[in-house]
Amino acid sequence: MDYDYSFDSKLPRVGTTIFTLMSRMAADYGAINLSQGFPDFDGPAPLKEALCHYVRTGHNQYSPLAGVLKLREQIAFKVKHLYEHQACPEKNITVVPGATEALFCAIQTSVQRGDEVIIFDPAYDSYQPAIELSGGTAVHVPLQPPDFHIDWQRVRDAITSKTRMIIINTPHNPTGSLWHVSDMQQLNELVCNTNIILLSDEVYEHLVFDGQQHESLLRYPELAARAFVVSSFGKTYHVTGWKTGYCIAPDKLMREFRKIHQFVSFVGVTPIQYALADYMEKCPRHYLELPDFYQEKRDYFCQKLAPSRFKFSPSAGTYFQMADYSDISHQSDMEFVTHLTQQLGVAAIPISVFYKTPPDSRLIRFCFCKEDSTLEQAAERLCRI
Repeated sequence: MDYDYSFDSKLPRVGTTIFTLMSRMAADYGAINLSQGFPDFDGPAPLKEALCHYVRTGHNQYSPLAGVLKLREQIAFKVKHLYEHQACPEKNITVVPGATEALFCAIQTSVQRGDEVIIFDPAYDSYQPAIELSGGTAVHVPLQPPDFHIDWQRVRDAITSKTRMIIINTPHNPTGSLWHVSDMQQLNELVCNTNIILLSDEVYEHLVFDGQQHESLLRYPELAARAFVVSSFGKTYHVTGWKTGYCIAPDKLMREFRKIHQFVSFVGVTPIQYALADYMEKCPRHYLELPDFYQEKRDYFCQKLAPSRFKFSPSAGTYFQMADYSDISHQSDMEFVTHLTQQLGVAAIPISVFYKTPPDSRLIRFCFCKEDSTLEQAAERLCRI
């Protein structure tokens, strides 16, 4: 029997995410999946062995609300070493089952009905739904092509008495662009003497190329004092399916964050946390080697794609590569990626889905966190058109 439940959707404009849609299409058509951001290679063997060890030795019950202490201590050591930021494992760090949950909890913690949140388009698709569920309004400021830098005058113009939060994403998904020291300085000038809270999505913090430096908010004490900083173990250790991340915030913000977190997931997965803590302690150079590891993949993919009709500049960060197909087709980006997937056998992501008002451009996103053989096969197909 069908019932008329007669209620209004809280997210009437939201459907299945583009990542799920394109991965499903890739599977249906047997296409090489360069759409959703996950590796087709596995995580480090010692990390997987550590997980098996902790499962077998009985570490299978609830962890503390904030996460396994040893893992929080390793996170504190990392951010002290990398960013000279002193985070208290007890008060300032919470481990969560996935960075998306951390983003959601930070927004629910801070944003109330009528508040405005500035986000930069193209924006990762989880930001706006979380803002709307909190009763807030997303204010979209477009990044400026072709390098997708921030127009700080437009940010100033967007700030009102209702601005509660600014969401930052560097390295940036989907464009691969980076924030620089000058951006942090501009941001600090804008938010000083305000009550604006910052949310910094830094899940690709270790994927920065060509000798550049990741400008974490944690490097800037005045900014860190008003910020939630979110990162991901899945991206760093090639285990996206483990869905484990963390949030760092000052005491007052973290106390409120944990109030929300405890009623969303309560805790993360216990043996995964122990395994990550062990691996961080025993293999501290892993994340330091990631820039070279992924830069080689970026360069390999770009080299193989160079003979094609796509136009692109190598990505500055993340494991995503933007490409302009305007010399190939006048189709919309959704039509074009559908054609690529179904006819050519390579799946990509259309960029327009990350905008409130898509620009008149022909851009798609490829994911290069794949085996070289996968990238070579995909590039060979893309060079045919």
